[in-house]
Amino acid sequence: MAKESMKARERKREAMVKKYAEKRAALKEAGDWEALQKLPANSSKVRLHNRCGLTGRPRGYMRQFGISRVTFREMALSGQIPGVKKASW
Repeated sequence: MAKESMKARERKREAMVKKYAEKRAALKEAGDWEALQKLPANSSKVRLHNRCGLTGRPRGYMRQFGISRVTFREMALSGQIPGVKKASW
């Protein structure tokens, strides 16, 4: 499990990206790089990092499911993800 502060920080970044998205787009279109520099650094979309929705794990993230590989495997083996089962041949 990730620390709660790390999950909260990531949520804060997501909110800031949404808040400044239009303003950043307008400044980029106008080519006003100095005004763009004055915006908060965390309002940049590049600063976001995918995290597991359940545990907050930053690595091994599966976009299709929104969870980490470890959580995915546990849920798949316990039958909590419909249509997914362990391969055997």
